[in-house]
Amino acid sequence: MIRHAHDIRWVLSGLVITALLTAAPQAYAQSAAQRIDPLLQLNGSVEALVARVSRSVVQVVVTSYGPVDKSRTNTDLVLGRQRSMGSGVAIDADGYIITNAHVVSNARRVQVVLPGVGDEGDQRTSGARGRTVDAAVVGVAPEIDLALLKVSGITLPALPLAPYGGVHQGELVFAFGSPEGMRNSVTMGIVSAVARQRDPDNPMVYVQTDAPINHGNSGGPLINVRGELVGINTFILSDSGGSQGMGFAIPAALVRIAYPKLRQFGHLHRGEVGMLLQTVTPLLADGLQLAQDWGAMISDVASGSPAETAGLKVKDIVLQIDETPVDGVPTIALELFTRSAGDTVRLRILRGHDTLTLDVPVAERPHDVDRLTDLVEPETSVVAKLGIFGIALDKDNARLAVSSRAPFGVVVVGHTQDEGDRPDTGLITGDTIHTVNDTVVTSVADLSAALDRMTPRSAVVLHIERNGQFIFLPFELE
Repeated sequence: MIRHAHDIRWVLSGLVITALLTAAPQAYAQSAAQRIDPLLQLNGSVEALVARVSRSVVQVVVTSYGPVDKSRTNTDLVLGRQRSMGSGVAIDADGYIITNAHVVSNARRVQVVLPGVGDEGDQRTSGARGRTVDAAVVGVAPEIDLALLKVSGITLPALPLAPYGGVHQGELVFAFGSPEGMRNSVTMGIVSAVARQRDPDNPMVYVQTDAPINHGNSGGPLINVRGELVGINTFILSDSGGSQGMGFAIPAALVRIAYPKLRQFGHLHRGEVGMLLQTVTPLLADGLQLAQDWGAMISDVASGSPAETAGLKVKDIVLQIDETPVDGVPTIALELFTRSAGDTVRLRILRGHDTLTLDVPVAERPHDVDRLTDLVEPETSVVAKLGIFGIALDKDNARLAVSSRAPFGVVVVGHTQDEGDRPDTGLITGDTIHTVNDTVVTSVADLSAALDRMTPRSAVVLHIERNGQFIFLPFELE
């Protein structure tokens, strides 16, 4: 009996050990599942973000004319039709799309490829072809490399814009677009720097990221984890031509300011105070005997400008603009860029060893085309078949024209109709029309007469000058 009881104890002990050994892997598996759960949550959050944002991102396809390399041994220049690709993002649900100005430069035709059925994160169908539609160039701001496109009858969800003060170094961001033509692509990285200057004396600033960006990403959005637009991807620094972790995006703060002005005027209306700023370096400070060797110094004050009237002088160092401390040119540039005519900025400056506070009014920076609008005559400046107001280019107003490489033509200074009712000519404010189907035009009357001689549905090719470059715009006469 004792021996039997002993055997029973051994049997029970074996059963307990077996049960523990059997339960251990299950407990370990449950523990591992608990540990990996945050990763699953992160993965799910990223997938949901990509699916939501992708519905607002388009591919931009541009047709233009340019030199074609035929590997010839002589010096003949061969021009041919070229196609290039970039990206864009919906800024307004009513068909307005922001991209880079350099993406649509010299465009003869602009099309956008809308998100396809399989473009919402399903990798099994990510090659699904989206619908391609024509887009009109509504406005261009080459000084900040932004352009506004419009597609008719299309609704795309617009992305919210991130506040500039809410962008932080080290935060996660995602770059969307069509790198090397690979539509509906996304990469992940962090914000490397919030305000990076490419040129220390150029006030333009960029958001720097290490999210891989390549050719074709230009014009696409840089997005934070909340699905907000941090910036518009615009260029990379690379020795090889590919991404080396140095990508740059135009801050959303500039997009917020530029969009309504591009939509209303076709170009930027900017405030100015009439001063030029320069970055202070130790060498500059040493040579000019400045009180500090860093910051932003005034290098020029325009005669008769608000800056001169307020008492600003060359070599003044700006310490503060309103309530914002100034550590360099980008801080002041961004603050001034957001101001409009009629505003006043308070500058705290260092002059020698004295600190002064001056109030400076902001004036409207005149745009060349805006100056021409004073010459518009409602009865004689209308070109009805193009839906534009035009002004003849002559020796008196050539210096005011945006483009004046040729001493003749008709400058587009405005449109007569809303976007939805305009003929789809591709013309934007500031274009100079030189010929119609090879017929030279030197006045609004010449232009209207050349169009009146054509029958409906005729092919029309305008030879225009835009931003100092000649391009052709073809369309059918309505």
